[in-house]
Amino acid sequence: MAAEQATVAEQEYLETMFWIDEAGLPMTGANIARAMQLSAPTVHEMIGRLVKDGYVERNKDKSLAFTEDGRERASYIVRRHRMIERFLTDVLNIPWDEVHEEAERIEHAMSPVLEERMREAIGDATTCPHGHPIVEGIRERGSLLADCEIGADVIVLRFENEAEELLHYLKDAGYNPGLHGKVSESDDDHVTIHGDDGEDRVVSRSVAETVSVRADPAPAPRAAIPEQLVLSSDRYGR
Repeated sequence: MAAEQATVAEQEYLETMFWIDEAGLPMTGANIARAMQLSAPTVHEMIGRLVKDGYVERNKDKSLAFTEDGRERASYIVRRHRMIERFLTDVLNIPWDEVHEEAERIEHAMSPVLEERMREAIGDATTCPHGHPIVEGIRERGSLLADCEIGADVIVLRFENEAEELLHYLKDAGYNPGLHGKVSESDDDHVTIHGDDGEDRVVSRSVAETVSVRADPAPAPRAAIPEQLVLSSDRYGR
């Protein structure tokens, strides 16, 4: 299935909408506009194009849903993006907090031959460097770090917001997917994981709202709050 049948602009929207749906947030024009940092009229116009081209449909409550073709295309676009990120990190040794935007620049101009070579190069990798599944359907729901109680044993699953400056923040704070430790502090301003290596890793509570973890005891799972869709000067990173 070739995503090239959709325009580059449509692919960008489908990618964003896939993330919103995957994260458990309502797939609405308002959330798309917030995620892409675009005006409501601009988003409304593009949604009209996506409906006309058969990628999405409007529900009675004005929310949106993928058509079968739209979900297939969106899933492929996201899978390709995450595969490129893994290739850039594992094969080219580009730091994981820098590959999201690089993948954005590469993905729309990549030939099928290069794509196949990249897939071979990453071997049996199942996630992007930020913890998101490359193949749809293997995503562990997890809980948000901000909801975990003090003393909870946690393993970082993924970073829900992949905006580059936020990834820089997380890396500088010592976070990475797979990090294991215990929640040692949690208040209105900050959350701290005391890692197995004895180091404390502190992030703001707003950032903890975007870090998914496997926790014991586990709080009820929920989507990252919509306000956390925008945490940077750039658009929301998918």
